[in-house]
Amino acid sequence: MKNQLPLGLLLAGLVTGAVLASAAPLKFQMPLETAKFKPAPGVELATANCLLCHSAEYVATQPRLPRAFWAANLKKMREKYGAPIQPAQVDPLLDYLVANYGKQ
Repeated sequence: MKNQLPLGLLLAGLVTGAVLASAAPLKFQMPLETAKFKPAPGVELATANCLLCHSAEYVATQPRLPRAFWAANLKKMREKYGAPIQPAQVDPLLDYLVANYGKQ
């Protein structure tokens, strides 16, 4: 009898197993995106590169900060988060972000 589980623990395990076995998988549906980037030269770069990870609303709610802020954020997105922004796209995308969401 040394190797037997207490009856309460055994029953708890059986109940937990039964509940887990019958539980349906959870399904989540994200709300539809309603915000869009401002139409301007470079919007296609923002749409193609930025919307992979976050919404246009996320960009629009940032404070209107200078070019250095946006440059640092683009660098962070590329180097730390692996954003697929090609080197030739950095300056045009930066110009777009500063002109539409930054402080000139």
